Order: sequence, then C-alpha cells, then structure tokens
Amino acid sequence: MDARSLDRIIEMAWEDRTPFEAIKIQFDLSESDVIKLMRKELKLSSFKLWRKRVHSGVSKKHAQKRSASISRFKCSRQRNISNNKISKR
Repeated sequence: MDARSLDRIIEMAWEDRTPFEAIKIQFDLSESDVIKLMRKELKLSSFKLWRKRVHSGVSKKHAQKRSASISRFKCSRQRNISNNKISKR
C-alpha cells in the first residue's frame, strides 16, 4: 500500500462521520484490518484515543449506529468524484 492511500485510510478512520463500510468499499479493508493498521501506524496514546472515540456515542463509525436518514459517505458540499480512492487530494 502506498503512503498516500495509507494517509487517506488513517484520515478516514479518524473522521467520525466516515463509517468502516466506506473504508471497506474504497480500500477493501475490514474493520479489523483498519484497527490493525491504526495500531501499527499510530503512537500507542493516539491509538487508545482513537479506539475510545470509535466506541463513544459521538462517533458513527458503524452503519448500525447511524441514523437511517444518512445514506451517503460524503458531505453534501463535497464535489463529485467518481471512482477516486483519494477524494480529498
């Protein structure tokens, strides 16, 4: 995996509104794969903060916890990009 993709996966994992399913669709990484990657790439303290946030009520990292009215993975103001794995660059 190249550095750019790795950076984007970590960025998506930190975003509260980006579910694990979006990472799975774009990068074919399961939730457990993302957790392993985050454990490997982050400092221990950063990893612990991330895990605590994912399991808090603030984060909507799991599709089951999201409101049924949210049916998209991106902000409505974000420009349309089709089949682009690196959407913020």
